[in-house]
Amino acid sequence: MDFNDTKEQAEFRAKCRNWLEQNAELKINVEKDKKDGMVGEEAFLQAAKKWQKKKFDAGWAMLHWPKEYGGIAATPIERIIWGQEESRFSAPRGIYEIGLGMAGPVMMQYASEEQKARFLPPMAEGKEIWCQLFSEPSAGSDVAGLRSKAVKDGDDWIINGQKVWTSGAHFSDYGILVVRHDPNLEKHKGMTFFFVDMKSPGIDIKPIKQITGGSSFNEVYFNDVRIPDSQRLGEIGDGWKVAITTLMNERLAVGDANGADAKEAFEWAKKQDDHGEPLIESKAVRESIADWYCQANGLKNTKLRTMSALSKGDTPGPEASITKVVSANKLQAIGNFGIDSLDMAGMLKTDNSEIHGFQGAWLGSPGLRIAGGTDEILRNIIAERVLGLPQDPRADKGVAYKDIPSGSN
Repeated sequence: MDFNDTKEQAEFRAKCRNWLEQNAELKINVEKDKKDGMVGEEAFLQAAKKWQKKKFDAGWAMLHWPKEYGGIAATPIERIIWGQEESRFSAPRGIYEIGLGMAGPVMMQYASEEQKARFLPPMAEGKEIWCQLFSEPSAGSDVAGLRSKAVKDGDDWIINGQKVWTSGAHFSDYGILVVRHDPNLEKHKGMTFFFVDMKSPGIDIKPIKQITGGSSFNEVYFNDVRIPDSQRLGEIGDGWKVAITTLMNERLAVGDANGADAKEAFEWAKKQDDHGEPLIESKAVRESIADWYCQANGLKNTKLRTMSALSKGDTPGPEASITKVVSANKLQAIGNFGIDSLDMAGMLKTDNSEIHGFQGAWLGSPGLRIAGGTDEILRNIIAERVLGLPQDPRADKGVAYKDIPSGSN
């Protein structure tokens, strides 16, 4: 592995940083709209759209996309370099990750040329926001167990069912959707994939209140929603194949869990009182911080390994799952440490930004261990596709979906 930038990569990195230093001032606009310690959603959306448009106009919005769709046909390693440099600034991002990281690549592979020309440039420019409609109350980790159904009616499909945990559905313009069209087939074979206008009649979106105080994801109900067959992606029955394409892109779009890290825990332990002496004097605390430090550096080198593969033209494999499963658990452990160090005062509202970091980690990290693939699913991927271990036995293999035992039958 060579973790150093080549001459060309170093020049590209300097170009990225120079542009960001001159143009990332939108973070100031977001700060002005803070209310009760939080950025109002509408203010954040507007700032994010302005920032995306600014990047689009300058050619930085979607580097690796073809030029005709708003990109500059950059290499995968250049995409990584841009992401690293942009992460140094607090310019508003996040609401476009699903569209640009998952919906866009799927549309590029399966949509018609006319649809690509219609939907991809507005997606890259930030005019239209997309969401992902996969998980259901009975099919979270096991996406192929979904029950929402599609019935063909002439040139349309009629959709009924429920999706859940759909991030950004309440402000999205379009969504990618996988549903079941034939329960008589095996569960992985009876699904079909569509994209849908989120303002279609029959779609009911209900935000879910989170323990962090936000409502970033939703329940989405489909009641006789009509979708034209022209909005089908892939062949009838190719739903699982198209969904896998989406999920493989998700591994790059959904990165590690960001928040309080080993450095913050170390600085906190040096000044936090523990019965008359600094918390850092505790052997158990030092051992924990050392473990988090090792994990953080292991994650850093895992990402560098991915970068090294990209720079050589290789495609990163399933080992990308390691990043999320390790970082989310580390974040939860650090959040627990910060809260525990304050005893009962750990959950009191405060203006202390350090405590906010630990509180945010404590409240939000359990959800990060579910979103974008649960720990269990990611560990299975690592075990089977990285370590070469055998698959778990599957009782539903070769069985029609309607014959699989469930709570309702």
